[in-house]
Amino acid sequence: MTRSPTTSKPSLYLLSGLLCDDSVWTHQTTALSNDYDIRIPDLRGFDDITDMATSILAEGVDRFSLAGHSMGGRVALEIVRLAPERVERLALLDTGVHPQGEGEAERRQVLVDLADQEGMSALADRWLPPMVYAEGARTATLMPALRTMVERMTPAIHARQVKALLNRPAAADGLSAIRCPVLIGVGEKDAWSPPAQHEVIAARIPQACLVIFPGSGHMAPMEAPEAVTAALKAWLATPSAPAEIASS
Repeated sequence: MTRSPTTSKPSLYLLSGLLCDDSVWTHQTTALSNDYDIRIPDLRGFDDITDMATSILAEGVDRFSLAGHSMGGRVALEIVRLAPERVERLALLDTGVHPQGEGEAERRQVLVDLADQEGMSALADRWLPPMVYAEGARTATLMPALRTMVERMTPAIHARQVKALLNRPAAADGLSAIRCPVLIGVGEKDAWSPPAQHEVIAARIPQACLVIFPGSGHMAPMEAPEAVTAALKAWLATPSAPAEIASS
């Protein structure tokens, strides 16, 4: 694995999803930071997936492993499309490759309007419950942390990221060209991006390994932190594709 230009450790990018920040990756960062130069880009200022991807590439890390959750998975796929020779490994968690669906813009606009009119707390009340698999005490502990994270955002950030998602680049056709080792991970109870959706993605990527995280919804890095970290460790231990193969 190529080393970061600023440290002796190999570089690992973790890309967060809609209305998410680095707190989503707390368990993974703690577990992996001794061995990896972990970078969690701030995507709050962008309204375009390609711009998110190019900003990460502009940081100048020659080659790196790349894991994206939800919207971050979309950004990760765009990075692979733009610069496949720089991606040593790819992990896609609780995400998708499909284009904008019928009625999606209208459904997302309802939430944009809610945030504008009533604030981020009201948005958290509406948006978060379907994202998480409700399971007693664990959910009671997890939801306050997720609410706090969403409330750190603003209606403008939400609107920008929704715009980026609605105008997302086509990704499905490029899956068969990916040549690096790929982890496809999804919460067993993810109702937003269900396991069947990830089975289709994994089947189209030559070196993909599908892992399902038991008892987790869409927020798998936080809902199933140990399982996600274990899957990432196994993925990071796989030999990476040589740059000349990745770019062919």
